[in-house]
Amino acid sequence: MSWRLQRVPNVPAGAALAGRLGAIVAALACVAAVLTLAGLAPGRLGAEVIGSAFGSIEGLEDLGLLVTPLILTGIAVALTQRIGLWNIGGEGQFNAGALAATAVGLHAGGDEIWVLPLMALAGAAGGAAWILVPTLARAFAGVSELITTLLLNFVAALLVAWLCTGPWRDPSGRALATTARIPAELPPLGDTLHWGFPAAIAVAVLAAGLLAFTRFGYEVRIAGANPGAALYAGIPIRARIVAVMLLSGAVAGLAGTIELAGTVHRLQGGISNNYGYLGIMVAVLARGSCLGVIAGAVLMAALLNAGIVLQTQGVNTSTVLAITGLILLFTAIGDEVVHYRPVRRTSAAG
Repeated sequence: MSWRLQRVPNVPAGAALAGRLGAIVAALACVAAVLTLAGLAPGRLGAEVIGSAFGSIEGLEDLGLLVTPLILTGIAVALTQRIGLWNIGGEGQFNAGALAATAVGLHAGGDEIWVLPLMALAGAAGGAAWILVPTLARAFAGVSELITTLLLNFVAALLVAWLCTGPWRDPSGRALATTARIPAELPPLGDTLHWGFPAAIAVAVLAAGLLAFTRFGYEVRIAGANPGAALYAGIPIRARIVAVMLLSGAVAGLAGTIELAGTVHRLQGGISNNYGYLGIMVAVLARGSCLGVIAGAVLMAALLNAGIVLQTQGVNTSTVLAITGLILLFTAIGDEVVHYRPVRRTSAAG
């Protein structure tokens, strides 16, 4: 009698969490070993990282500023995952949302009470519009959304750069390659944190509720899990693909609006700060769960903050990127390992 590994499709939540934590601990142990070989003190650096992010109100607020866009771009990816698709264009939709919100913020005078909601609507519409062509191509022509959404990222980034250095350039000349400051701003929650943070949490809760407790969410989950069964049950798969992808783009566009109105306050090249791409990793860490995206965003924000601290301590950028990638790799491995169970192999009687 011998043993073999058997993969099980579902694992208990406790086992999944234990696997995730074990993977992170193993990754941190490897990181500590590498830092020690490099002549650094991992204990001291770890204390600096933890103290910077969680040891003060200022650190927690800075962490919240990173978490906010990561939650929204993570949700944008997680939504499409539930129907079996991938939105790789969060970066472009983020830029498109910020662009549309800037157009409203610069040219619509009036009280912030109605300008901010109008900017939010414009940003969501801009993100949805940016994903419209890939959506229709995927739903009606079977064109891979991976390629179309990815390529539009570069178009959006170049469009924003052109507007900031050309037609919308700050007329005062006080800043290069940016627009003028947007008059409407999100109300603060502290010295740096703003109301975009609870808004992102609310969007995550609403998205999770939409998928878990509505007929629309049920049809989306069935269409993603078994398209053949969905067609047999009469679920309009094309309509659900269009709805989910447009919603995904709208959420990414809203992320751009919140970053604009809450943090940057003006449109500029690089405003997305790679949040669209990082949102893909957040969604993967969350395993497609809209509520899990919150935890994934906190982990990713902590890694980004750790990178900043490590650079101030003399660790170069390449090392920081390697550490971040190592932690994500171990986490992905841990998520897969928990699906395997040892079972006895019994030989057939002769």
